[in-house]
Amino acid sequence: GVPFGDTRAVREWLKIEGHVLKPPLEHPKRQIEGLDCQRAEVSGTRFWGLMEEVCGAAGPAAFFRHNFVYNYCPLAFLTATGANVTPDKLAGAEKKPLLEACDEALGQIIALLKCDNVVCVGKFAMARARAATLLLGDETECNVCTIIHPSPASPQANKGWKETAKVQLEEAGVRLLGE
Repeated sequence: GVPFGDTRAVREWLKIEGHVLKPPLEHPKRQIEGLDCQRAEVSGTRFWGLMEEVCGAAGPAAFFRHNFVYNYCPLAFLTATGANVTPDKLAGAEKKPLLEACDEALGQIIALLKCDNVVCVGKFAMARARAATLLLGDETECNVCTIIHPSPASPQANKGWKETAKVQLEEAGVRLLGE
């Protein structure tokens, strides 16, 4: 999937098309609809909307020349009712091996891409990126910073998320278009 997936942004701005396959076992309350999904995902709408605004007419190619968007944990955990359970909410016995694997994978991505900046979306992502960079030791030096998570569950994000994220990026010295 696309991190912060929002089908409008995926189809219209990122210009991704194709058929999304369904897993062998599907949660009955969270059927996979792929790019036909009509439900807007607020976090994705906010995140990709900011990237679209920053890039303007240059489009996503300009963004991806200097940036890579990575989903720390690309797995979905759902309750019986279909509610999403984020990795930080998992029980300790389930959480520890998952975080270790995700930290190692993130560290490998950071080293492979030789990142100057790792912009984390939210405090949990920031903590995990710091853990991943510690695993790298002296292998890499990069600026690890954060922007507010665009989730509508965050009262702070509902009060001008885009403007807040822009200020946070500027304060961290991050230029999305590599300027």
